[in-house]
Amino acid sequence: MRWTRGGASRVMVGRDRELGQLTELAASGQSRVAVIAGEPGVGKTRLIQELLATLGSEYTVLVGTAEPGSLSRPYEVLLDAVDGRPGVDEFQLDSLADPDRSPVERLHAGLAIVDDFVGERPAVIVFEDLHWADSESAALFERIADTGGSRLLIGTYRPDEVTSRQPIAALLARLGRRYAVTHLGLERLTESDTAALLTTITGKPVPYRSVVAFHERTGGNPFFLEELMRGHENDSLEVLGEQPLPWSLAEVLRRQVDELQPPVRRIVEAAAVLGHRVPFDLLAAVTGAGEDELIAALRELVVLGVLVEDQEGQDDFHFRHSLVREAISARLLGREQRRLHEAALEALLAAGGSDPAMVALHARAAGRYDEMVAAARKGTALYLSIGSAYQALQLAEMGLEEESDDAELLAGAAQAAWLADLLDDAISYARRWQDRAATRSEQVEALYLLVRLAWDTEEEARMEALTDEVERLIAKLPPGAEQARAMTVVAQSCMLRDQTEVAVSWADRAIALAEEFDLPRVRLAALVEKGAALTERASSSDEGRALLAWVVDEAEKLGEWVLAARTLNHVVQNAGAAEPAEHAEILERMRIDAERAGIESLAVAAYFQGRARIATREGDLAAAITALELGRERDRGYEQRHLRRTCYHAVFLSGLYLEAGELDLADQTIEGLRSSPYATGLIVPGLDFHLACRRGDLAAAQSQLDQVFAALAEQSWRSGSQAHDLISAALFVGLPLPTLDRMGEELLDVHVWDAARTLVEAQLAEAHGEWAKALASYRVAADAPVLGASARGTAHVGAARCALALTDQPREVAVGHVQKAARLLCQWRGWRVAQLEEVRARLGLAAADGATAGVGAALTRRERQVAVLVADGLTNAELARRLFISPKTVAIHVSNILHKLGVSSRTEVADVLG
Repeated sequence: MRWTRGGASRVMVGRDRELGQLTELAASGQSRVAVIAGEPGVGKTRLIQELLATLGSEYTVLVGTAEPGSLSRPYEVLLDAVDGRPGVDEFQLDSLADPDRSPVERLHAGLAIVDDFVGERPAVIVFEDLHWADSESAALFERIADTGGSRLLIGTYRPDEVTSRQPIAALLARLGRRYAVTHLGLERLTESDTAALLTTITGKPVPYRSVVAFHERTGGNPFFLEELMRGHENDSLEVLGEQPLPWSLAEVLRRQVDELQPPVRRIVEAAAVLGHRVPFDLLAAVTGAGEDELIAALRELVVLGVLVEDQEGQDDFHFRHSLVREAISARLLGREQRRLHEAALEALLAAGGSDPAMVALHARAAGRYDEMVAAARKGTALYLSIGSAYQALQLAEMGLEEESDDAELLAGAAQAAWLADLLDDAISYARRWQDRAATRSEQVEALYLLVRLAWDTEEEARMEALTDEVERLIAKLPPGAEQARAMTVVAQSCMLRDQTEVAVSWADRAIALAEEFDLPRVRLAALVEKGAALTERASSSDEGRALLAWVVDEAEKLGEWVLAARTLNHVVQNAGAAEPAEHAEILERMRIDAERAGIESLAVAAYFQGRARIATREGDLAAAITALELGRERDRGYEQRHLRRTCYHAVFLSGLYLEAGELDLADQTIEGLRSSPYATGLIVPGLDFHLACRRGDLAAAQSQLDQVFAALAEQSWRSGSQAHDLISAALFVGLPLPTLDRMGEELLDVHVWDAARTLVEAQLAEAHGEWAKALASYRVAADAPVLGASARGTAHVGAARCALALTDQPREVAVGHVQKAARLLCQWRGWRVAQLEEVRARLGLAAADGATAGVGAALTRRERQVAVLVADGLTNAELARRLFISPKTVAIHVSNILHKLGVSSRTEVADVLG
């Protein structure tokens, strides 16, 4: 994200990768060529502006733009670039414009103008809108590409406006054959990028519904988004989204169809009213046009770029820009629109089997509300079944506008809103559903969802009250489907609240009833709760994972995608000793099932968290941090819809920042957690304590201990990783042994996994000087596959220290542990690597492989690039500006470089690289 000038937004969104590529090309010191393609308004010019803003004063910049009709004006682009620029040779300009001179003479005059203007300085030369450029400008562009020196030559064009008769067509072909051209294709903004852009314009997070509305309306075109927002930055987005198009924008959009012949205009007006998707047969029925007439009209509209034919063989069309459709339909009278909707509805009903969403849309616009409600019911169920949660919600709400107490529509709206992560809406609809439930089965299903929503929104008291209500209902229900389902509700509630034994008991009762009455779906749901509860205890985790794996297979066979995705999420979070490749396969499977189910939170946020867990397990700290930051980036701009998930994400990221030694970033992230209603228990006190320890602030760490112990007393569960993190931090800051012992007693219980407990016990034994005991425990932990690479690496480092302290252990034992630790920690950094370096120094080892020669070969391409600039004396801030990466990313690269080169300071990098 980059700050820029002009436009409704001061920030360029969604183009960081492309800007980074251009910045690297400009800084390469060589002659480079880049071509940027994209539709009007997608941001080609803005990307160029952002690139130019990053350049230093040593660069020379030439920017010329072709205009419509410039095909007949030779060298129009160069003349535009030098217009009004001082120092241009008048004789050369006259030669360039002299029609009596030969084409070769004029071409050389153009090259001389460029060469004289640029000289020996690094330069960026831009030819904008090459699709309009004359043949002479195209030839000059190609010849400039032949010149040497530190020059970046950039051309931009619109692919849809290129024909074989234009000079750019031949130019692109020749460039591809003769040069290593960097092609950048700018796509429309994604939904999350749209949220980010709206946020920068309004200065506040944007509701999800508004993001969807603006993204659908503009198609993600940045220019259209900014034009809609211009002058309305402080207005309500909900209101603004329903406002008609600004007159100036509507006129620009309608120009595409103003010159059409009346028959074609009549067809495009009907298409505009029909909606986003325009089936051929429906358009024929509405317009009464014959097949040949309609094909000819549609071909003309496709050639003009007004319509696009779908590529899936559905014989459907859609408007290239939704705003064009909106601008065209806005010119029609209300009666004209109603007649078209009525005709469309009749055609859809006569055809049978039509998309219920289209039926509902046209029935509402035609004022036929009974048919609209019936289609809304059918469509809500259909779209939920195919994982289109938000579309299902829109249809359910359309029906509820007319039938506000319809239990079926309320049920669909509640389920769809939950899947779409619109939790407040889901709660409202679910409560209305419960109040209007006509059967006990409906009541149980409403309670099932309400319990889950209470958990998602951290309403524990509400969750307990709902669970009590379900238990009272169970007592009234006869054995059968409703009672089994209600027991599953209680099992889920207990599982979520860490009441594992109770959860298993209720799940077993539900399973027994499901088997007795042949209820396969209820049985699977109960087995999920049982399996999830079993994985929470070390003694039964293998049994739980095996059970969940079986449930996933069965749920997928039945098409129960919500159940399958939820189950896979449990598996991902409790992958245990699974190999990274197996873990990644499970994670990808979860993402696919979540998309099928329409569960936004699992398809996006949980997916990135899963990637971070895999990277952490593999020992790649930078990749883990990047995955979490990408997940946060996807959510930027939205009003927070799932605060529990956001809180967990921030806790995870804080822990990784603490691992990496990024203490200021950790502090900022922890600060953001303080106001979260979900940062309860030990979360904030534990992180505050950890941060104080890593900063070496013994007094602050000791002052935090009372809060840590108080929070532990209220926390019903214990975590081996939490114990290891806090004990490691306490050892780092130098807390006294009695305090360490008390922490060990409070943090460990029988449910903590054996490997994690053994690692913590080894740390405490070492602190007490019990070297032999600690060495034995460290060795056990180091060989435990359930622990991640970083923890096992730390165990090897501890084992090496203990081996050095024991007189009966030969030096080779410590060296062996250091070598194993180096392999496990080769992509880590922070305090664990610092401990490894200390032991290396004690052993007299200069680097991980015991030598310094050739160690630079281990650097990645990007790290080698950073290393060269570090050797040149650039600071992190200068590196960030030069390479267009964040200072945080620079710090990670520098840390990795120092570690891989086996040096401790930036000044030593130059010596190693030679």
